[in-house]
Amino acid sequence: MKTTVRFAASVLIAGVSVAVVATQAAPKAKYTTEEVMKALHKGKDSIGKHVMDGNGTKEEIKKLLEYYPSMLLNDPEKGDKAEWKKRVTALLAATKALDKGAPGALDQYKEAVNCKACHSAHKPDKEHK
Repeated sequence: MKTTVRFAASVLIAGVSVAVVATQAAPKAKYTTEEVMKALHKGKDSIGKHVMDGNGTKEEIKKLLEYYPSMLLNDPEKGDKAEWKKRVTALLAATKALDKGAPGALDQYKEAVNCKACHSAHKPDKEHK
C-alpha cells in the first residue's frame, strides 16, 4: 500500500512539474518594433538622432537601453530572422558601449543605426491604396 501511495504521489508531482514548465512561455517583448522606432528614431529631433550627433545624455542612452532589448524578442516583419538578430545585437552592444563611455562607442553606434540597410532588409513595403 505504501508503495502505491508513493508511486501515485510521484506521478502527481511529475505531472504538476511538467504542467508548470509547459506554461512558462518565452519572454515577451515590452515594446513592438514599431513602438521602439517611434519612441527613439522618429523625427529630426529624435533621441537616436541626438545620440548619433554626439549630444546624447545619460538619460537618453538609458532610454535606448530600455527599448532596444524588445527588438531582440520581436521577429522582423520581413527578411531573415538571423540577420535581424545580428543587427539588433550589434545595435544593443553599441548602445551598451555608449553607456559605459567606451572608446569608439559613438562610431560603433552610428554604424549600427543604419536605417536604410535595416529597413530595406526587414521593413515591409507600404501598400499603396
